[in-house]
Amino acid sequence: MVINPELSIVVCVLNEEESIDIFLDAVTPVLEQAVSSYEILFVNDGSTDRTFDILQQKAQDPSSSVRLVNLSRNFGKDVALTAGLDNVKGQAVIPMDVDLQDPPALITEMVEKWRQGANSVVAVRSDRSDDNFVKRRTANAFYRLIGRISKVDIPQNAGDFRLIDQKVLEVVKRMPEKARFMKGLFAFPGFKTEYVYFQRPQRVAGETKWNYWKLWNFALDGILGFSTAPLRIWSYLGAFVALSAFAYMGYTIFKTLVLGVDVPGYASMITLILFFSAINLIGIGILGEYIGRIFEEVKSRPLYVIEGIYDSNDKQAEKSD
Repeated sequence: MVINPELSIVVCVLNEEESIDIFLDAVTPVLEQAVSSYEILFVNDGSTDRTFDILQQKAQDPSSSVRLVNLSRNFGKDVALTAGLDNVKGQAVIPMDVDLQDPPALITEMVEKWRQGANSVVAVRSDRSDDNFVKRRTANAFYRLIGRISKVDIPQNAGDFRLIDQKVLEVVKRMPEKARFMKGLFAFPGFKTEYVYFQRPQRVAGETKWNYWKLWNFALDGILGFSTAPLRIWSYLGAFVALSAFAYMGYTIFKTLVLGVDVPGYASMITLILFFSAINLIGIGILGEYIGRIFEEVKSRPLYVIEGIYDSNDKQAEKSD
């Protein structure tokens, strides 16, 4: 095991026993050609199948470049990725998915751009034609929205698949927020950034762990974590509704003084009550999202708990961070 390899690959896994060997067979030859030394750091995020047993065996093989960080339970992909980033040893780091939807062939191009002076090399999907209509439209809408409201320039159609050097990594490691939108955290440091483009292939094995509910929460974390625009928009909306209410009040007073009192309309009254109640509830909901995140931060609980770290030296350490 190389102490300070040139490149670290971080791979978060959850019930991926079918994909591990396929991934290693695909990525290892590329790494052998691209860099002088490397490590492949797997983070087991609470798998319930044979994923841990397979990875532990590979990590303890003296001829293997595999290391394993085993979390005590499932903490979610972004937190698992954080655990991996906190424990890498390489001069540069590339997070990858084990399903090979992040093409290993791009590693060579990323490393070349890094050696030429880039601090970050982001892999961007050149098209999303393989996604279904709903996912494609919602993804495009999300990236347009967060591009407008965030002060951080978050690349469109880019995931966690990218190369970052130690300068970027040290900044990312100093951001301890609990709701972790990694695309934003990777973009926050800035520095010199280059791009490579690819068309995402199909998953080679296993099943995706993402669904629309998780994607919705993921989008909320991104929007609320990198912008206060929802609060500001609601302030503007509240001011507009208040002005409209004053205008309607003036109209009602004028109408009563000039034309006299008419019979109040039940339908219009109920409509206004329901409308303003909905406005209040939505506003409270947005405030609640931000307050909930404040609540999570002030508790200062550790992001993750590590059951053990396994490598060819058979080292284990129980720790949390």
